[in-house]
Amino acid sequence: MSAAALYECRIRHVRRGAVANDFTYGSYLWLVDLDDLPRLPGPLRALAGFVPGDHFTGTDISIRAGLEDFLADRGVFLDGGRVLMLTAARVFGYVFNPLTVYWCRDADDQLVCVVAEVHNTYGGRHSYLLFPDESGRADVAKDFYVSPFLPIDGGVYRMRVPEPDERLSISIRLDLPGGAPPFVASVHGVRRVATARELLRMVARHPLAPLAVAGRIRRQGVALFLRGLPVVPRPRPRPGAKSDMAAEATMAKTGGR
Repeated sequence: MSAAALYECRIRHVRRGAVANDFTYGSYLWLVDLDDLPRLPGPLRALAGFVPGDHFTGTDISIRAGLEDFLADRGVFLDGGRVLMLTAARVFGYVFNPLTVYWCRDADDQLVCVVAEVHNTYGGRHSYLLFPDESGRADVAKDFYVSPFLPIDGGVYRMRVPEPDERLSISIRLDLPGGAPPFVASVHGVRRVATARELLRMVARHPLAPLAVAGRIRRQGVALFLRGLPVVPRPRPRPGAKSDMAAEATMAKTGGR
């Protein structure tokens, strides 16, 4: 399946404060080259779909085209350089990707930037352009509604997104205004060559992984609400602004394809 890799992961969310919460769950993620996406044999295609409609505006002919449009709008050009994407694939037609990360290189194979594409459970998506230091660290202001318990803005994401090798290690710390305790999420995994046998092993260990991830996040949200954590209302899109919900409308019309 091309040069793709699979990472069996442990994903952890930590919330401190009056209503603390700490939960960890297992799943798996793909690391793929956008110019050489996996081509699975017929019976396995339902277990790993990489669909342009699941990323950026949802209207581009390829995931790479969506990424390059996003970068061009910000004055960044790759000149045909390699892009690696860490993501969850569609399984039986369903996907939920809290975070997709793109490592973008130029024609000389030098890292130009990293893009962190965030999806919320309401169907919205938003991408952050990062210019990490040599250790993979970058800071960016939060300006997208993700959790119903966190303000949409005023916070700063402190991300660590080194390009994966034999190990995957990503962390995101959200520092909140007013000295509130930070929210921290992390993903750690071990690399496996993406063979049909390895994919079947992952699916057996983590059945319907995207649906399971979405379900776990929603269950944790309900539990926090029942424990008294106040909800921050979801804002309406600003008039005249590009809506992060536009992709949701596109996917509703096209079935995500």
